[in-house]
Amino acid sequence: MGVIFKPVITEKMTDKGDKLNQFGFIVSKDANKLQIKTEVEDLYGVQVLSVNTMNYAGKRKSRFTKSGVISGKTKAFKKAIVTLAEGETIDFFSNI
Repeated sequence: MGVIFKPVITEKMTDKGDKLNQFGFIVSKDANKLQIKTEVEDLYGVQVLSVNTMNYAGKRKSRFTKSGVISGKTKAFKKAIVTLAEGETIDFFSNI
């Protein structure tokens, strides 16, 4: 398995893909921008102009139930926003 785990498919990222030609991916925590760029170009056959990365820390969550307080933590992850060249696009739903 490479450095890309899965694409981010949300309403906001779909809008960015339509207007700004940017697409989001959940990537490995130790992946750098060059590795992300080469993997996106190999997987999807597109030309990547830039890669922006951001690290998200896990958040503490708790909820109150009949049996008491249940507490836990969400996972930490790294997200990459990839900007493609003009005229290039990625269709995540083409093989469904």
